[in-house]
Amino acid sequence: MAVLVKRLLQPGRRPAAWGRPWGRREASLGSDPGAAVRVRFAPSPTGFLHLGGLRTALYNYIFAKKHGGSFILRLEDTDQTRFVPGAAENIEDMLDWAGIPPDESPRRGGPCGPYLQSQRLALYAQAAEVLLRSGAAYPCFCSPRRLELLKKEALRSHQTPRYDNRCRTLSQAQVAQKLAEDPKPAIRFRLEGEAPAFQDLVYGWNRHEVASVEGDPVILKSDGFPTYHLACVVDDHHMGVSHVLRGCEWLVSTSKHLLLYQALGWQPPRFAHLPLLLNKDGSKLSKRQGDIFLAHFAAAGFLPDALLDIITNCGSGFPENQMGRTLPELIAQFDLTRITCHSALLDLEKLPEFNRLHLRRLVGNETERRQLVGKLQALVEEAFGSQLQDRHVLDPAHVERIILLRQGHISRLQDLVSPAHAYLWTRPAVGRAQLGAISERVEVIAKCVLRLLEGPSTSLTQDVLNRELKKLSEGLEGTKHSHVMKLLRVALSGQLVRRAPGLHVHPLSRSPAARHSLGAAKRNET
Repeated sequence: MAVLVKRLLQPGRRPAAWGRPWGRREASLGSDPGAAVRVRFAPSPTGFLHLGGLRTALYNYIFAKKHGGSFILRLEDTDQTRFVPGAAENIEDMLDWAGIPPDESPRRGGPCGPYLQSQRLALYAQAAEVLLRSGAAYPCFCSPRRLELLKKEALRSHQTPRYDNRCRTLSQAQVAQKLAEDPKPAIRFRLEGEAPAFQDLVYGWNRHEVASVEGDPVILKSDGFPTYHLACVVDDHHMGVSHVLRGCEWLVSTSKHLLLYQALGWQPPRFAHLPLLLNKDGSKLSKRQGDIFLAHFAAAGFLPDALLDIITNCGSGFPENQMGRTLPELIAQFDLTRITCHSALLDLEKLPEFNRLHLRRLVGNETERRQLVGKLQALVEEAFGSQLQDRHVLDPAHVERIILLRQGHISRLQDLVSPAHAYLWTRPAVGRAQLGAISERVEVIAKCVLRLLEGPSTSLTQDVLNRELKKLSEGLEGTKHSHVMKLLRVALSGQLVRRAPGLHVHPLSRSPAARHSLGAAKRNET
């Protein structure tokens, strides 16, 4: 840092030109209309990917694919103090899981790499040098203690904290003297003049006079790492980003970024700031909630398409809100001009219903259904393990039949291994006292029901079985039909009350577990 600043103090040096200049009063509406669309998702690996990040990434991905462009993942890891181990890997893993993989990324590489900002420090130093040469930036020697005192004093006076630009007016001699004491100053960008106006593709025309409300911002820290303001401008330029789709919290900072583009002589990209994604009560999504991270939804068995569907359904950018849209449908229907400034309210209580729709769609596809069979087999093994007395409950044909029977009744595949559905895989443990409490004629009822169930399968449909059970009840003098049904429910599920949603007698009544339970009842066993 000291070498850089000393070199710039030499007389006679002229600022280098880094690109063609553009108007000072008004920002361009964007890149060359004929240029390729290139967008980026640039999260910080300070935590795992959550729903807010997924929404930003999804809109960038959809926009890129809608226009035949490229979707870039760039990790802004310049704040080393907040770096979370494993977060970078999680972000890319979750984008792959969600079905929106980047075209260029730290893992995949690409023509504009590296895609980790910590590996691009030379580019930021080069940009800072250009700004220092032109006088658009200057070294700052203020200590953290002084900056903290400025902040406390402003808060005490009920003012917005801002840097007082003290180092802006230092002479070359003063800078040289201070460099001898502090060879690693920060670099600040000089906020001067009128901020350029720009047309945001969502919020319309904007201009924020940052110089009147802010002090000169740090663009390069004393450790050589850039702040967001410099890094995003430098990287978007060198990566050829044509459109920046990011959260509306960065809308005010855009004027500052445009001033940086102007000082560097670069053409800025087009900007579209996305409205906030909030909880249904209007509160902000918070990482402290714990359950907004994608890994949580993946582990809980929610489908990627269901998450993509619900976070676009609650927002804007599409002709109408409808449930059940797939990613290709989202791409086909997306229209950036339809995005409104209104915050999107996310009701996660509706997610199970979204997941039910997408799960049913997968069940209806033979190839996808075979994959669901394999996943359910693994879930059954994990949930019940040694409790599986009858291993052929894992037969693919049997598992597939269960999935087909229960489609529309479950929200997640995991529901089929919940306690309410344990009867599908394990033998219910039913005590004699529990059976006797249903009816004193439990052995007779069990014998008759078994004879009925062991009849020819070709004619025993659901309706036929219901009629036959009714006849059976009428033929057993002194036996109520409710007793027969209760006994059958206990034999199938081990549950006296109807905890298993939509419990069907046929064809699950032919499962080995059901036969074992009815046989035990007939033999007067537990």
